[in-house]
Amino acid sequence: MMNINHKKEDLKLYWNKINYAYPILDDKIFSDCTEAEYDEVQVLIVNLGVQIKIRDLVFVHIEKYLRQHVASSFWSKYIKTAEEVKGFQLFKSSVNDLYEAVSSFSPMLQRLTKLNSSCNDNKLIYGEKNLVLGFKQLVRATLLSQLPIDFQCIINQFYKISFNVFDNEYENSDMGEDIMCSGCGNEYSDCNCAYIVKVFHETNRKLVELQLLERLTGQVLTNFIQLRIQSHIQKVCTGTFDVSHIEALESWLNTTVMSWLIRIYCAGSSKPPPDDKNIQNAISRFKQKLTYYLYHSYTKTRIDQLFNIIIEYPDSQPAVDDIKICLAKTDLRPTLCKKLQNALETRLLHPGVNTPDILTAYISTIRALRHLDPSGVILETVTKPVRNYLRSREDTVRSVVSSLTEEGAGSELAEELAKFAAEGDGDADKDEAWDEWNPDPVDADPKVDSNDRRTNDIISMLVNVYGSKELFVNEYRTLLADRLLAQSVINTEKEIRYLELLKIRFGESQLHFCEVMLKDISDSKRINSLIHQDKTIEELNKKFTSNAMILSAQFWPPFKDESLELPEEIKEHFEAYTKSYEALKGNRTLSWKPHLGNVNLEIEIGEKKLDLTVSPFNATLIMHFQNKSEWTLDELHQVMKVPITILRRKITYWQSMGLIAEKSTDHFVLVEADNKASVPSHQVQEMICEDEETESAMASAHDQREGELQVFWSYIVGMLTNLDCLPLDRIHQMLKMFASQAPGTECSLMELRQFLDTKVRTHQLVLQGGMYKLPKT
Repeated sequence: MMNINHKKEDLKLYWNKINYAYPILDDKIFSDCTEAEYDEVQVLIVNLGVQIKIRDLVFVHIEKYLRQHVASSFWSKYIKTAEEVKGFQLFKSSVNDLYEAVSSFSPMLQRLTKLNSSCNDNKLIYGEKNLVLGFKQLVRATLLSQLPIDFQCIINQFYKISFNVFDNEYENSDMGEDIMCSGCGNEYSDCNCAYIVKVFHETNRKLVELQLLERLTGQVLTNFIQLRIQSHIQKVCTGTFDVSHIEALESWLNTTVMSWLIRIYCAGSSKPPPDDKNIQNAISRFKQKLTYYLYHSYTKTRIDQLFNIIIEYPDSQPAVDDIKICLAKTDLRPTLCKKLQNALETRLLHPGVNTPDILTAYISTIRALRHLDPSGVILETVTKPVRNYLRSREDTVRSVVSSLTEEGAGSELAEELAKFAAEGDGDADKDEAWDEWNPDPVDADPKVDSNDRRTNDIISMLVNVYGSKELFVNEYRTLLADRLLAQSVINTEKEIRYLELLKIRFGESQLHFCEVMLKDISDSKRINSLIHQDKTIEELNKKFTSNAMILSAQFWPPFKDESLELPEEIKEHFEAYTKSYEALKGNRTLSWKPHLGNVNLEIEIGEKKLDLTVSPFNATLIMHFQNKSEWTLDELHQVMKVPITILRRKITYWQSMGLIAEKSTDHFVLVEADNKASVPSHQVQEMICEDEETESAMASAHDQREGELQVFWSYIVGMLTNLDCLPLDRIHQMLKMFASQAPGTECSLMELRQFLDTKVRTHQLVLQGGMYKLPKT
């Protein structure tokens, strides 16, 4: 019995000695145990053979202490606060307390290292061979297992304040005391930047020693720097497209951001230690990540501005060059295509934008995207909706042709046309550049020939909207006819120059009719001078003179079909002119178009004198008031053979001039010199002055097509006479079979439906149950 009690007392003595060496077993850290005293304790532990159990037990208690005291104390300071200075101090305090707490374990860890060396079991301590490193791993694991929700708030505030100070480091601080320091936000007399820098370096050094820097602050730093990159890009690049920003942004990232990060990782040093590969690799990875983010953010910013960049091209070429560089380093091609396509559809493709403006934007888009992506893939993808929309607008072809033959430096298509003529040997240059060939991007359409995509010029792309050069040539013919008929003095040399340029672009055979039209103009001048030598014409010219433009009917586009009965004295003059022409030309005669041309009038009413150039219609209208001062619309309709609706619309010209007034409904009188016009001023401003409009004298494309489709009418009547009734598809098939040689070219199913529906509305056909038939007579 006495022997057992003695053993218990010995064990208690042993335990007290072990507890003295490792006070953590009693939930304490500090001990007065000297090195010599510990050596005796370790001999005791080894003799008892419990070194492994004591080591493991000590680590269990260390883990418990870290969890209950160190970690909870550390995280208790992570309180969400809106005050940045308070957040800065809280983070500094938490790291200092943690560092001191961890440092206080150093004596115990030294003793534990000796104990571990006597265990001889080669056990890894929390994954580490080195016991101290294992302890730090335990500290990190314990801390990070208790992360509070808002822990990033004060970390972000700490680094935000320090970055502001660092960013302001090289700015001139020689200011008055009333000026605020942009680094710390205090007045210069109370500048706190030096203290902030000191605390910043000290705190980072402690985090590096604890190996907590990357794990605790890595994501916060990444998010913070990314926000800084975004705000810096917005500040530097918004609204400026004529300067490249890539080099400046890279320089800012290297000199400001990366220098700041190096000081964080290297505890204040401006260069990473050459022998520490871990720090070098960490900094290198961070730089790689931030460089990509810089390119990505800058590219997204420029993509959002791309519509405006394109509109300002070529002045905005530096911005396009930047995007080109960035696209090669990021994966934002699909984003660019989608966003630009949406921007074009939203800002261009709606009825509120004029066709010439859409064309101007489309041309700028072609030029800018060709420079951005020489393969043409982005251009092809982005502009597809624009091409479809332009095809649906009736005035697109006319706008393109007008721009092709427009004077002045502002006409981009005219410049393109001249450039195309100057680059006649371009194909040879392309063959020589075979070594500069690059494959198409992966998003290219394999069905499209890459050579066509790369080499199409702007005019070709506009022609390809419709797929027909004939359409553009015919529109130019109509436009040329309008210009020739509208000008009193025709600049034939200028028109010939345009014609020669267009012949190079579209081919000579396509533009033969236009050559004849220009020849008609020069021939007309010569014939006019010969006819005016006729004595009959000379006699008639004493009252008024006339000059005719003599046109070859089969070479000019169809004219608008309008009726107008001219006054007798004018018709007599025209008859005499026709006889003189027949005498001159033998077997040819003239068919007058009385509604075309210009009339120079001199009007005298009392002391009032007016010199005007008006249309034949308006001249005829006012001449009738010369003989009779009051007319009703019905009377004018009987005399002029013009529909009343047109008369009512066009008489407003003379009302706006104050020469004719509406006495009562559809009853008009000539305004004498001493009377004032009875038309209210606000109405006069709203009136349409017909002679100031630039109406085309040619039949519209729709009218011409209607005329061409009339060719099919006789075939359709014949079919329905023989077969009684037919559906639309069957009529279309039979027309393709029997009327394919008709001069109206092919007729699409949609066009045929519209044409037949017109005949139904005019009661020339009956539509019943999807079948067309002739009405019963």
